[in-house]
Amino acid sequence: MGKESYWYIANFLENCIAQKSHKSGKLLHARILRTGLSSDTFLCNRLIDFYSKCSKIRSARHVFDKVPERDIFSWNAILSALCTANNLIDAHMLFDEMPERNVVSWNNMISAFVKCGDAMKALDFYTIMISEGLMPTHFTLASVLCACGILLDVDFGRKCHGLALKIGIDKNMYVGNALLSMYAKCRYIADAVKAFADLQEPNEVSFTALIGGLGDTENVGEALEMFKLMHRTRICIDAISLSCILGICATGKSGGSGLSHQNDSLLAKVNGQLIHCLSIKLGIDNDFHLMNSLLDMYAKNADMGSAERIFYILSIPSTVSWNIMIAGYGQNYQIGEAIEFMQRMECSGVAPDEVTFINMLSACVKTGSIEVGHQVFDKMPCPSLSSWNAILSGYSQIESHKETITLFREMQCRNVNPDRTTLAIILGSCAGMELLGCGKQVHAVSLKFSFHNDMYVGSGLITMYSKGGKMDKAMLVFNRLPELDIACWNSIMTGFSVNSLCKEAFVYFNLMRGRDVSPNQFSYGTLLSCCAEQSFSSQGGQYHCQIVKDGYINDVFVGSALIDMYCKCGDVEGARHLFDSFPSKNTVVWNEMMHGYAQNGCGEEAVHLYHYMIMSGGKPDGITFVAVLNACSHSGLVDEGMKIFESISSEHKMDPLLEHYTCIIDALGRASRLQEAEMLLNKMPCKDDPIIWEVLLSSCRVHTDVHVARKAAKKLLYLNPQNHTPYVLLANIYSSLGRWDEARALRELMSEKRVGKDPGFSWIEHKNGKDDSHVTRSK
Repeated sequence: MGKESYWYIANFLENCIAQKSHKSGKLLHARILRTGLSSDTFLCNRLIDFYSKCSKIRSARHVFDKVPERDIFSWNAILSALCTANNLIDAHMLFDEMPERNVVSWNNMISAFVKCGDAMKALDFYTIMISEGLMPTHFTLASVLCACGILLDVDFGRKCHGLALKIGIDKNMYVGNALLSMYAKCRYIADAVKAFADLQEPNEVSFTALIGGLGDTENVGEALEMFKLMHRTRICIDAISLSCILGICATGKSGGSGLSHQNDSLLAKVNGQLIHCLSIKLGIDNDFHLMNSLLDMYAKNADMGSAERIFYILSIPSTVSWNIMIAGYGQNYQIGEAIEFMQRMECSGVAPDEVTFINMLSACVKTGSIEVGHQVFDKMPCPSLSSWNAILSGYSQIESHKETITLFREMQCRNVNPDRTTLAIILGSCAGMELLGCGKQVHAVSLKFSFHNDMYVGSGLITMYSKGGKMDKAMLVFNRLPELDIACWNSIMTGFSVNSLCKEAFVYFNLMRGRDVSPNQFSYGTLLSCCAEQSFSSQGGQYHCQIVKDGYINDVFVGSALIDMYCKCGDVEGARHLFDSFPSKNTVVWNEMMHGYAQNGCGEEAVHLYHYMIMSGGKPDGITFVAVLNACSHSGLVDEGMKIFESISSEHKMDPLLEHYTCIIDALGRASRLQEAEMLLNKMPCKDDPIIWEVLLSSCRVHTDVHVARKAAKKLLYLNPQNHTPYVLLANIYSSLGRWDEARALRELMSEKRVGKDPGFSWIEHKNGKDDSHVTRSK
């Protein structure tokens, strides 16, 4: 065959490769066979490349196996074909068989490992390549830097950066973008910004990488400004760029400063809407990936109406689309809609995946629909660790600790190994139930899986031992932790507080400050609780100054703890002055101030504050009514208390709780209005609770009303025959009236029925705080 015919075939083959024309290429292959050119190495190499581009790997391998004289290009062609098809096992075997390897061979393998997610193997191959004296190209370093970004290995990335500078390829666009992306993923944002500035002509990849890095490091304002710059400089904005910036808008942060969370979320949503408009203007709003990003943005900004409109214009919603909607409804406490969407998802033929179940579980946990969550969990064929953690967390949050521990045991029976989150949840349940023995078993599990030195688990262990009264073991765990975060310090200080070891809590607070660990609102809350318990008003005042200095004075948790501390120390005026200084007050702060007035016998002030709260637009809750009714009871404001009690259902559309009935019956009893108290008690829905009958019986003792006292005592004995309270109180009433025979008969009946009375104690502690306290016991 002449040269012209040879080059005609070669050129025609190139066209088939470029157009991926499989049919034409096969016809050309047949002609090559007929004309006796099947032994030509160059044409065979091009045929291997052709079949690879058409995804016909078996045909490419068949051609390779028939090449009589293979050169380096033959080997690289088939290696590239195997790597492109993600057939790494065969590619690795072929790589080892190669008689000769060049940079292209190594690049193929390194790039393939990165694409398949084995970034560590890619770095290993790169290290061997360098040790063999081969010089990397811009393709090599681009792949290796990508692997560094996946592994968050900034040190290895810096070495590659240094090598790129040394051999002069740092200005290459591929290398420059890879450097920028690596620093951004590793959250070294200053280095990423410098890498961006070093680029001669940044493109859409450069901008998108930097915007993503800025968003990940919460530099939201800078990310939005970078996107505006991208738009102004007419850089090509594609669906990937828009999806990246929409992800930032989905965080609910606007990039502004000094804004409330509500305003911040509103501006984030507005920015997202502007991006949505831009996508329509650019004509790429139908891109499937972009549509899912829009769904996610609207759902996370609590605009489910807009999310629904986008969802319904999707031609075929993917599993991701359904998952975003289910998660969005869950985040916005719309559990009914979340359940409906999951049912519709299954009816449409889209099978729920692990993310679907986890989103549904999270929705159930957030809305407190834990029974529905358990039904969802039971549908899962093989729950993952994340799913176990979600259902365990749900039961733990509603304080159903027994169910939490039972589920954990079932998880162990299924051979699902726990992680730090699992152990922390279970330790919280053990602490909630004060199950020290169970907590010790969990401690043993943490040792088995080497989580005992984890700060998260360590904090849970400290809390568990503290709640069980074993402060020596809690301190042992604390002292053995290699690193301590604020949660660990708070746990040990709270442990001292709940065990009435307030001085030790103060000592550890000073130790924490000495180690340059900044206290947070929970640290101060614990210390103020200690000061309130011990009536340390002067020390509480010192912490008040530190709170102001550290900027926590407007925190609701700290503010309510300060009010409680001042009130328990008897400084009601100081508490009110602090209360009035708060720029915004939520229900917790109002309740704390009312409760403080009640504790100090300032009933009228508590009632005035309650009315002021209503006038100011505050919404009372169950605790509010307990505080104000308790204040009315102890200050003799019975009529005012009755009006407030009646307003619970008439004005505030709430059902009175047992605590509310207890407070108002106590108020009526103190005012000797026992008949009214008895009538109200008989009308209430929870009349079988012994506490409320004990309150009524105690009032009868004060006012020596034998008639009502007998009824109350009879009811108490019916509810619990072994309760000594009705015997003792009724006998005391008889004794105070001089009815000794009846009092003696009651005490004899107690002995006959073997009803015991708990002995009383009086405790006198010396001012020097030593342990030589005197205890006297009376029966």
